[in-house]
Amino acid sequence: MFHKILIANRGEIAVRIIRACRELGIKTVAVYSEADREALHTQLADESICIGPAPSKDSYLNMEQIISATVITKADAIHPGFGFLSENAKFAAMCEKCNIKFIGPSSEVIGRMGNKSEARKTMQAAGIPVVPGSEEPVLLAEEAKKLADSIGYPVIVKASSGGGGKGMRIVEKEEDFLSCFHTAQQESVNAFGDNAMYLEKYIIAPRHIEFQILADKYGSVIHLGERDCSIQRRCQKMIEESPSSVIDEDLRKRMGSAAVLAAKAAGYESAGTVEFLLDKSGEFYFMEMNTRIQVEHPVTEMVSGLDLVKEQIRIAQGETLSYRQEDIRLSGHAMECRINAENPAKNFMPCPGTVKRFHIPGGNGVRIDTAVYQDYEIPPYYDSMILKVIVHDKTRTEAIRKMETALGEIIIDGVDTNLDFLYEIISHEKFIAGDISTHFIQDYFAM
Repeated sequence: MFHKILIANRGEIAVRIIRACRELGIKTVAVYSEADREALHTQLADESICIGPAPSKDSYLNMEQIISATVITKADAIHPGFGFLSENAKFAAMCEKCNIKFIGPSSEVIGRMGNKSEARKTMQAAGIPVVPGSEEPVLLAEEAKKLADSIGYPVIVKASSGGGGKGMRIVEKEEDFLSCFHTAQQESVNAFGDNAMYLEKYIIAPRHIEFQILADKYGSVIHLGERDCSIQRRCQKMIEESPSSVIDEDLRKRMGSAAVLAAKAAGYESAGTVEFLLDKSGEFYFMEMNTRIQVEHPVTEMVSGLDLVKEQIRIAQGETLSYRQEDIRLSGHAMECRINAENPAKNFMPCPGTVKRFHIPGGNGVRIDTAVYQDYEIPPYYDSMILKVIVHDKTRTEAIRKMETALGEIIIDGVDTNLDFLYEIISHEKFIAGDISTHFIQDYFAM
């Protein structure tokens, strides 16, 4: 059993992990940058320690400082949350060498699955369909363009070690390729410290469907159903829901079986997500595997009744899975909206600043995950997401109505947010009808 866990993250996911640890009777250590000295996670943890200046590269991406903080505070394990170092194989390997348990899969698995070309090879060998794309990472723009020309446009450029929409660009035309590649590559370097990129054929107007999996170190793997993450802006998810309105039991069984097979092929351990693209004909393709907890994990928690962070920790402690696939019963419909401090009218420009008035909704089936409080100053250095609203009800229609009610009750004064824009999306007739794809926003909203 772990005695103490250091949380190598910030914001609402750090708060989420602290709460799970507290319920398990495990002490916590919060790390923070100089800009986060008054952040909520530093106040809720049993201990907190500063790891550097505000920029991520000097603090939340500073591996040596985080390892040192773990040793100094005598923590047994590190939970990386999502983003930052959560899918960094080098950091996981450092933890292994220092006899610190990294709460996630092994560094070898992170490296293989985080590298999109290696992930493709693993899935192809297991017989799982993949989208046509590059077999190896590409570093040079001219080399990448030749490959894109051979694949055929549109193509999508992705950071080989990335995720969360960062280091990603859709290229519609040949003449736009070089500038898009350079922009995506620079984003990858800034966010992940890696200039290796990956290319694949862009499937027009697909559904983005991901399956949550849990796997222990003894070879047992289960899935907890799907999440539909099709509402996106520039490959960044905005709204997620479970179940998907277009997946019937037969397709769910086939995709779930493919997700379990993917995890087994990877030798996976911990919570993870297998992501697929689903085209209009009902064919699905492996896209990538996220070797971490997801931003949208509460959606699955609401329909399954499981606490995924607790399950992660139990697996990391060497426990066997508490559930078999036949034990999983998914109930009702859940939906999540990501509230960002940004201005949609100004090209979604981030809006850091002081939250002068703050009110969040409650009620049956409403969950709020946030690290914001009244008079909290949102720093300009990190991701703009400040709050997640998650609702659960018996049907999709009831969940949408509940989400409309919840969004309408939120008050965040002092900074601009995307609240009104999210309300417009979930009130749109096409969204209500379940007629959505990854092109939804560009098709129906002039941005």
